[in-house]
Amino acid sequence: MSLANTSLHLKALRQAQLVDVRRAGLFAHYRLASDRVFALWQSLRELGDAQLAEIQRIVTTYLQDRRKLAAIGSEELARRLKESSVIVLDVRPAEEYRAGHIAGARSIPVTELQARLKEIPKGKEIVAYCRGPYCVFADEAVDFLRSSGRKAVRLESGFPDWRAQGFPVDEATSLTDG
Repeated sequence: MSLANTSLHLKALRQAQLVDVRRAGLFAHYRLASDRVFALWQSLRELGDAQLAEIQRIVTTYLQDRRKLAAIGSEELARRLKESSVIVLDVRPAEEYRAGHIAGARSIPVTELQARLKEIPKGKEIVAYCRGPYCVFADEAVDFLRSSGRKAVRLESGFPDWRAQGFPVDEATSLTDG
């Protein structure tokens, strides 16, 4: 989408009170207006998955390698976190990590993964996550980590779903690993 088109969409969402905006100089930072807006989005996403075959065709077309990438659910990840048997990587951009992330997750944006690979030990399983089930950052991270000799899987959903399910999160932190 063009910047102008995106701006129009965001303006309409703001007028509908579905998003809030925070301005910082020339930049505008948008976020969902409430958890109820996310619940609405989640319901629409699930309805689309169930009712529209076209969504599955798009997923198959654009996420075709996903079948090779193992995924775990939120409950399984929560169990493994309690056991300290995994390293959780938030591969979203750093500003999204700072706004909120899975408690105990490390921030290594997918764009920095290759340069920061030495920070990730080879001995433990790694769970990468991003924005949600259609976000490809986690897929890219898992593919790269596996090709680098690490055992990695992706979280089936993403951070917004994790938070909505009531699992532990850290919010509004600094850039350092949480």
